Amino acid sequence: MALPLLRNSIPMVSLAVSVAALYTSAVSSHVRPGFPRVAMLLPVGVLFMAVPLAFSSAVLRCSAFLFLTWLGAFKVLLLAMDRGPLNPSLPVLHFLLAVALPVELITASDGSRRPDKDKPLLAAASIISCTFKVVTVAAMAHFYWFFDRLHLYVRLALYGVRFWFSIEVLFACAAAGCSAALDVEVKPQFVQPYLATSLRDFWGRRWNLPVSAVLRAAVYNPLRARAGKEAGLLATFLVSGLMHEALLCYSTLQRPTGKMAAFFLLHGACRVAEDWCARRWPPPPRPLATLLFVAFMTTSFCLVFAPLCCDGWEEMLHSYRSPNSRN
Repeated sequence: MALPLLRNSIPMVSLAVSVAALYTSAVSSHVRPGFPRVAMLLPVGVLFMAVPLAFSSAVLRCSAFLFLTWLGAFKVLLLAMDRGPLNPSLPVLHFLLAVALPVELITASDGSRRPDKDKPLLAAASIISCTFKVVTVAAMAHFYWFFDRLHLYVRLALYGVRFWFSIEVLFACAAAGCSAALDVEVKPQFVQPYLATSLRDFWGRRWNLPVSAVLRAAVYNPLRARAGKEAGLLATFLVSGLMHEALLCYSTLQRPTGKMAAFFLLHGACRVAEDWCARRWPPPPRPLATLLFVAFMTTSFCLVFAPLCCDGWEEMLHSYRSPNSRN
């Protein structure tokens, strides 16, 4: 692997990813799905797993992992099996951006296109939302020195908000760039996750929908067809937990702790229990359901991630703040 050529070079990484995407498109157009295509596309998956390690910045490693090692590699794997969001018949630039970015393109035949009259309002709302999130994240970074005086669980809540806002802005920027470059619409990536009323609503319909889509196609649907819905749900949350564990390893360059996987396995088990309860009792009123969900999410997040602060994770996070914000 020619990682030295890619070391801390966004242009070289972009070139390598572009070549890999073009190769993927060519292979998919001429090689039948199944083992032959998987074998031909395996080097692309290896490249996407290695690319984040070319960066010394934890932020760039994390972003590259999300875009390529997770979403990109899963999309290529699904394409090798003739499934998923990628289509080799797409124009070259469309295919390239669909591989490299956390977006799902809305084609002319897709029934999810938005009415033209709604687009200006949605664009304005997106700009306002992103501006608020950017300002909030910047303010939190500037006042990190104050975090040491806060209770551990308050700090965890603020870290959670920072991660949520950061990833939503990152994905929104990718979607906006893709939409502008291709003059196409992209499917929503986050849909007001703070209004979720259940784990099913949050993970399946509101939070990080590009990841949900590839996990559904790669893990949930095949296992559900063979072993049932419960097995599909548990396996999906397990894979998600392992990928989040890998994300933390790539970002921190430290060994896995298992806490990320534990968090998602807990949510997978609760998701199965949620379906069991839904078959026996009616759902609570929406406001109460939202409050119960927020309480569960906050509690599970704090129980699982509080030990990370004792393992040096918090010190690592603080090491990336601005020098002007340090004591």
